[in-house]
Amino acid sequence: MEPVNEPRVYSNRYQVTHLIARGGMALVYRAQDQLLNRAVALKILYPELSADPSFVERFRREAQAAANLSHPNIVPVFDWGEDRGTYFIVMELVEGQSLAEVLRGGRTLTAARSAQLGAQVASALGYAHRQGVVHRDVKPGNILITPDAQVKVTDFGIAQAVASEDHLAEEGSVMGTATYFSPEQAEGAAVDGRSDIYSLGVVLYEMLVGRPPFVGDTPLAVSSQHVHGVVTPLTSVNPSVPSDLDAIVMRALAKSPAGRYSTADELRADLLRFVDGQPVMASRPGGAFFGADATQAVGIVTPGEKTQSVPVFSGPRTDVKSSYAKRRGRRGLIVALVVLLAAGGGVAAFLSTQKHTVVVPNVVHHMVTQADAALRAAGLVPVENLVVSDAETGTVLATTPAAGATVPTNSSVTVNVALGSTAVPVIVPDVTGSSLATAESTLQALGLGYTLAYVTTPTTTTSVATTTSTAGGATTTSTTTTLATGTTSPQPNTVLQQSPIGGTSVKKGSIVTLSVLAPTSTYPVPSLQGQSVGQAAGALGQVGLIVAGTNGTTCSNSVAVGNVVKTSPAAGTNVASGATVTLITSTGVCQIVVPDVTTLITTKALGVLQKSGLTPVVTAAAPSACANGTIGTVESQSLAPGSFAPYNSQIIISVCETIGTTTTTSTTSTTTTTTTLAG
Repeated sequence: MEPVNEPRVYSNRYQVTHLIARGGMALVYRAQDQLLNRAVALKILYPELSADPSFVERFRREAQAAANLSHPNIVPVFDWGEDRGTYFIVMELVEGQSLAEVLRGGRTLTAARSAQLGAQVASALGYAHRQGVVHRDVKPGNILITPDAQVKVTDFGIAQAVASEDHLAEEGSVMGTATYFSPEQAEGAAVDGRSDIYSLGVVLYEMLVGRPPFVGDTPLAVSSQHVHGVVTPLTSVNPSVPSDLDAIVMRALAKSPAGRYSTADELRADLLRFVDGQPVMASRPGGAFFGADATQAVGIVTPGEKTQSVPVFSGPRTDVKSSYAKRRGRRGLIVALVVLLAAGGGVAAFLSTQKHTVVVPNVVHHMVTQADAALRAAGLVPVENLVVSDAETGTVLATTPAAGATVPTNSSVTVNVALGSTAVPVIVPDVTGSSLATAESTLQALGLGYTLAYVTTPTTTTSVATTTSTAGGATTTSTTTTLATGTTSPQPNTVLQQSPIGGTSVKKGSIVTLSVLAPTSTYPVPSLQGQSVGQAAGALGQVGLIVAGTNGTTCSNSVAVGNVVKTSPAAGTNVASGATVTLITSTGVCQIVVPDVTTLITTKALGVLQKSGLTPVVTAAAPSACANGTIGTVESQSLAPGSFAPYNSQIIISVCETIGTTTTTSTTSTTTTTTTLAG
């Protein structure tokens, strides 16, 4: 880090102190949040790009995408905005170094260390994919490592919702880093979470052998190798790499998305199996690298590391019969392969596999090795799925699509394989009330899987969710009733209910259904009264809400100066995830208008004064002052009615306890009248 010459303050709050890094779109600074008194990372868009609406929009989406992601392995976004034409994002400051710095100079990591770091990255990607976000730029520079070895994935600069149809890169180009592109990304085709899996495979490769699998003089040259080049096995470059880890990385680097792990969670699970010394799925038949993904050596050239707009590779695919490759170069593909196969006497066999559709063979009750061979012979791609069952280990229980179904050639077929009766039963932990990330880690540590059931904001009604699962080849349907009593305040990414409940004994590999708020649900703003601004900001961040850049103040008779009195929207108001909440802090006690309690009976006067925030003290009034009063009433008060006094001020009231008398002297004239009675 290098100190800045002019420590500018952005939005009257964030003062930059040191330059951390220069990226493809922005500068990253260490800054001080003057409101919360904490260090943050401030990512500032280059001035020359701020005038470009497309770049500004991409920058805005980075903030929006990352702000909606809450996971221990993802760098959180606290705030974003614009200051005098400069756009910025405020993120957590991660103390440590990037993986790119760790690997600089061709350094490598041990197999166990690489697998552990890769598993954390896969956990972050798996969470983002479940939220509908594909990173699109997974590379060592975007993987940060803290001093306690925790991974933090950052820079969702070109990520966007999977369903988005917007394309902000120039036509005929794609944003990203060519060294870590997936083949489909290099061709400008549609991508999904499996594209991130490929990129993570490239990162794992580099961690283990000291260089990425493909390098070249230009980004386009590297992109073309991703599309039709072949990968040198890790063991050929670094013989110390264990074969199981080699198999995992090579599966992640499959040219066709169907040949890779179907989800980042599957990749994470296999990496953790390797760390634990257990057999990995990638080493089983069907998980190994095969076909046109065979390997050969490539030359070494210094790789590019910057995220940039790279021309789309438009050459024909020669290694994967995927849908987009067929569209672009099917004729050239067929001619080239026919020539090669004819040279080996395999024309007839080749032609038999070029049918547009194929019937799924019946491999149920076969051993998995036989099933894989049969499916591949039919021109299909088997994808294994381990299932808890009492059937013999390795037996195929069912396939999806089922036997007899007609599917396109090269389609993936999910093969449910029995784990066997040796599966160890485990006790389901109670994860209700836990964050989704914590629940995920807890369950996976016990060998349990999970699925999500989305519920809306609980009310006084009862909701019912029906889940269908497949176990042991038989399909069972279970109904989970969620009682939503409204007695608690549900929060996003928090487990509200689970099925089976905690304490239930199940087989290893069983699926636990976790009920969480749907992404579109609203939930109440938590009560923050009395908390410091820092505590309140943390509490809001944990439930997916954002503190407003500018907050208000008010006096308070019960909250200390600087602490939160209330919020806007008010506590209990339902809001959507990502909403901005304004904190109203205390400026100290309020001034009170002194009420008039003279002539009131003592008990009533005391009640009025205490309710007003004053502290009454009762004394006896002079009897002479009570000559015209009533015993037990207030004769006078020390603070004048209508005046102002601080909260909790003391007020003395004088109460009549005796009534005095007044002496009066007067002269009375007596008149005597004589009356004569007539007889």
